[in-house]
Amino acid sequence: MYASKQGVPQGGPLSPFLSNIILDKLDKELEKRGHRYVRYADDCSIYVKTKRSGDRVMESITRYIEKELKLKVNAEKSSVRRPWTMKLLGFTFYHKKGEKGIGIHSKSIVVYKDKIRGITSRSKPYAMSQRMDRIGQLNMGWGHYFKLSEAKSVFEELDKWVRSRLCLCYWQQWKRERTRVAGLIRLGIPPHTAYQWANTRKGKWRTAQRPILKRALSNNYLKEEGFISLLDIVKPSLKTVNV
Repeated sequence: MYASKQGVPQGGPLSPFLSNIILDKLDKELEKRGHRYVRYADDCSIYVKTKRSGDRVMESITRYIEKELKLKVNAEKSSVRRPWTMKLLGFTFYHKKGEKGIGIHSKSIVVYKDKIRGITSRSKPYAMSQRMDRIGQLNMGWGHYFKLSEAKSVFEELDKWVRSRLCLCYWQQWKRERTRVAGLIRLGIPPHTAYQWANTRKGKWRTAQRPILKRALSNNYLKEEGFISLLDIVKPSLKTVNV
């Protein structure tokens, strides 16, 4: 047995390697024409200045791919669009109030939230320490991947939402009135207020977003419990841009 520096690792994704081999000629053709482009595997975006140029380039490159490379272009997924209306590897572009830059596509945010909902679902019998670990792993991967973006406000809103989901987990974990009263008092809430909120008729999710739980389960408390926020990971590379 010996380590090989050739070939593809067993279990590794093969599609990007095959695409790079087959589409190397396309890369050279785009470079020869002087086009600005981004390609990963078979997902390619070409950037031009006008829609007229876009229509012309799309027609000529489609013809090149199908005639020279003998490949079929998916017409349903191919179009000429503004950069900020498209999704590429989870990213998008924004153009707002004179600011231009890289953002996170809305579909990527939906996928992230779905994963958080899965981790914080009451149907999953995780201990809070397990939930914190799983969220930490997700945030480390997601944060490092999207730290290229310039959307601080998006990370702030997601962190705020995740903290509310964690508050919901604690509130559901304190199932009974007595447990909720004890938990709130232990976290610094006055007994009268704790008793009042332990008997609230508001739904669990509404309660989780109220200031009383934000005060009891503060950012510092959640951090001590092991919560790693997205901003903790991406903050050094960000600038504030509202998108």
